[in-house]
Amino acid sequence: MYRFPNERSKGLIGTIIFHLVVVALLLLTGFHKVDPPPQEEGILVNFGYDDTGSGIMEPAASSAAAEESSPPDEGETDPLTEDVVEDISSTVEEVAEVQEENLTQEFEEAPVVEKKVEQPDPVEEARKKAEAEAEKLRLQKLEEERIRKAREEAERQRIAEEEARLRKEAEEQAKRLANIRNRTQNALSNTQGSGTGTNQGIAGGEGNQGVETGAVGAAKYGEGGGTGTEGVSYDLAGRQAQSLPKPKYDIQSEGIVVVEVTVDRNGNVTKATPGVKGSTTLEEYFLRVAREAALTAKFNPKPDAPVIQKGSITYHFILR
Repeated sequence: MYRFPNERSKGLIGTIIFHLVVVALLLLTGFHKVDPPPQEEGILVNFGYDDTGSGIMEPAASSAAAEESSPPDEGETDPLTEDVVEDISSTVEEVAEVQEENLTQEFEEAPVVEKKVEQPDPVEEARKKAEAEAEKLRLQKLEEERIRKAREEAERQRIAEEEARLRKEAEEQAKRLANIRNRTQNALSNTQGSGTGTNQGIAGGEGNQGVETGAVGAAKYGEGGGTGTEGVSYDLAGRQAQSLPKPKYDIQSEGIVVVEVTVDRNGNVTKATPGVKGSTTLEEYFLRVAREAALTAKFNPKPDAPVIQKGSITYHFILR
């Protein structure tokens, strides 16, 4: 059975043939007889064939010299060329014998093993894809939840700020209304006539507190009133004043400040609200000193009095 040479034998044969061809080319083209031969180094001597001669023109070469320098005939062969051709022929024959031996070798080459490419498992690929999609959805839900909480927090903060603003506006509005109401009461207290309401007074309950012989708009409500001394008077039903300190003030102005007071059974003033009905001035300084003086007032104890009894103390501020 004919067997092809292996790769090593092929390479060896190809290398030998290549080098033989190169050697043959070098022998055929490089190693040949040079005609005329190269001149030797030394002193140049004029060409001639005798020891004597004369003239300036070089005579023609003799027939003998021409015969020696003439090229060989076509039928003749150079001995050096014949030797080179014989060497090449013998080398080619040796290479052919080596190739024939390699072609008839009896050992078999190892079969080429094809590398098996593993195919991906469709089930495993589907599982990985499903896990990736689930992770993507989980991250998306977390991001949506974070955005939702941030929006809710911003909305709560906005609502809290809005409530604080509305609360502040309501307080300011209440202060303005209270100021207007106080001014209106002061203006009405200086007019004559009766109002349209059915209840009036400081004792609490229904009815118009006072006496039939009293004056409309007066700050005194009958029993328990007193003129006081040096511009201080009070009105507290069934009670007598034990101490009514005067307010201390040092400004050149005048007016009347009525302070609504709350008195306990021991006669102590527990609460004082200045600027109620009957006041003719709402100057902050007068309101402050009147309240401070009212809180230091003292009335007689009365065990059967109401737990919280209301009355008033009037302070007249005059020019000094």
